[in-house]
Amino acid sequence: MGTISKLFGSMVFSESVMMERLPKDTYKALKMTISQGKELDLGVANVVANAMKDWALEKGCTHYTHWFQPLTGITAEKHDSFIYIQPDGTVLEQFSGKSLIKGEPDASSFPSGGIRATFEARGYTAWDPTSYAFIKDNTLCIPTAFCSYTGEVLDKKTPLLRSVEALSSQAVRLLHILGKTDVTRVQATTGAEQEYFIIPKELFDKRKDLVYTGRTLFGAKPPKGQELDDQYFASIRPEVKTFMADLNKELWQLGVYATTEHNEAAPAQHELAPVFTTTNVATDQNQLIMEIMKRVALRHNLVCLLHEKPFEWVNGSGKHNNWALSTNTGENLFKPGKDPYNNTQFLLFLAAIIKAVDEYQDLMRISVASAGNDHRLGAHEAPPAIVSVFLGDDLTEIVDAIVSGKKYTGPAKYLMHVGVDVIPEFVKDTTDRNRTSPFAFTGNKFEFRMVGSNQSISDANVVLNTIMADALSDFCSKLEKKTDIEAAARRLIKDTFKKHSRIIFNGNGYTDEWVAEAASRGLCNFCTTADAVIHMSAPKNIRLYTKHKVFTEKEIRSRQEIMLEEYVNVVKIEMLTMLDMAHKEILPACLSYAKELSELALSKKNIGMEIGKAESELISKVSELTDALLPACDELELIYKNINGSAEERAFLIKDRALPAMEKLRNIADRLELIVSNKYWPFPTYGDILFYH
Repeated sequence: MGTISKLFGSMVFSESVMMERLPKDTYKALKMTISQGKELDLGVANVVANAMKDWALEKGCTHYTHWFQPLTGITAEKHDSFIYIQPDGTVLEQFSGKSLIKGEPDASSFPSGGIRATFEARGYTAWDPTSYAFIKDNTLCIPTAFCSYTGEVLDKKTPLLRSVEALSSQAVRLLHILGKTDVTRVQATTGAEQEYFIIPKELFDKRKDLVYTGRTLFGAKPPKGQELDDQYFASIRPEVKTFMADLNKELWQLGVYATTEHNEAAPAQHELAPVFTTTNVATDQNQLIMEIMKRVALRHNLVCLLHEKPFEWVNGSGKHNNWALSTNTGENLFKPGKDPYNNTQFLLFLAAIIKAVDEYQDLMRISVASAGNDHRLGAHEAPPAIVSVFLGDDLTEIVDAIVSGKKYTGPAKYLMHVGVDVIPEFVKDTTDRNRTSPFAFTGNKFEFRMVGSNQSISDANVVLNTIMADALSDFCSKLEKKTDIEAAARRLIKDTFKKHSRIIFNGNGYTDEWVAEAASRGLCNFCTTADAVIHMSAPKNIRLYTKHKVFTEKEIRSRQEIMLEEYVNVVKIEMLTMLDMAHKEILPACLSYAKELSELALSKKNIGMEIGKAESELISKVSELTDALLPACDELELIYKNINGSAEERAFLIKDRALPAMEKLRNIADRLELIVSNKYWPFPTYGDILFYH
């Protein structure tokens, strides 16, 4: 056994550990809970808890925690020791099934969208046995759901688990109609590629905007960006390679399926890609990836930036959410097979997702909405804010043939020749990759490219699972009473493709022509979070979520409120940071530089020398821009003071007034950066940060 295989999962209470440490009956009961959603008996939980405790103590743990995912988008944990005090004052290590199943963290200080008042503190965490417990920082971490005292969910795990169940139920229902009665469960599986920037900590610490907001609020375009494409897949910097090696070690110990690492397109940008696993586990693991990336980077005097757009002028960072459906019998439901045109099952599931995305474009966009991601969508390699589906030429030809009734001759198979005899021929893929597509078919899965680097993938997958469940439910209702299932299914496929083909687009999503065409097709174009999130509580969306029991109406409205509040608060922090940097750093630096120039000119004049044209123009330009800086600050400060009203009203004030004013202030400062001497400029420039040595 190699080093990696020995290391992998060594800090996870995995299936192999359970098989070794649990009695056979207990293990069997727990497996039924994990694989089929069966309720877990408290007696079984007690046995599991005791085995977990013994294993954790052997690994050096002193505490346990219910590890949960509140609506902050990051994880939370409250640590309790294994110590049990006996009457005689001595202590024992103890951990019961009750402690495993339920915890009681304070719920008053997490976002709730009005569900919980500040004085209403009680909340509950509940063990999720479908995601393995693990050890982090000498603490046994137990993945859990999080809800309020009154039962409403306050986390990102619970709705995800609900959506997984809804999708499985409807997919199994459809497969049974098609005669596949051996299928008892369908799992959504996910692989989330994680993009990020790595920069030196000493440079990070010198920029308040990076420290407070995670992105640069000022920064002129450097002489070199990513124009030469010399960063993408290039040799990795030694210090970053060392960081990656350390990161892999920690992730592998936690059973995280991290396999691929490389330089991304922008300077100082990188990517980590895991292999597929169940969506719930993939979501938990992605949260761990983000947390551990930041922690490991600091150990190497580096900082990991997960903001969607930390730097203007170069690519932002996304999280490509690769999503597929697999049966308990091992079948990928999005695999076209050798003859996709006649593969009714594949075409039904393809039609269902096309219908789902078309009908719920707004929810797809909302699931990736954030102040940070607004800066990324539509810029460089990120997809636009308009949701569409890329199928590739061959699948699109199949769809067109089915809709039109024309004969489909089948895909042409091309052998690739590179013109070198020693390099073997290989078969060209039937689909290209479209980087501008928000939702692209990539052979046997769909890649949802709109998710931002800093976001939990739970939100996107809740939407994908739920809208797919709804489309499949509609298909089942139409097919269940038919006698000729094959003929009825083919008619349904044709009608669905015909009705929803407007969402299919294989072209360049960056062009103005596509924006105009999308509008003519009636597709949504929500450019900002404010534009998008207000549609979350639309009647059709409330019907969707309540029908499939993913959210109650109260939970939907609370989440809308939370997203708007977060958008407002994030931008308000950015506004204050800009004002602080402009007043305390940029303005004094520019005045000092202007003073030096003026004193130089005066000294020349005093000794009878003529003041040169270059000096005169430079003094004039610095003075003019410096004079413009203060009014721009005053304008932004006034806007900040007048951001009042409901969450929706404040969000639109941010969008319509604050963001343009911030851009105006930045433009002035960035022009000053280009002419003020490096000796005076108060913080590291883009060139310093992106091309560090």
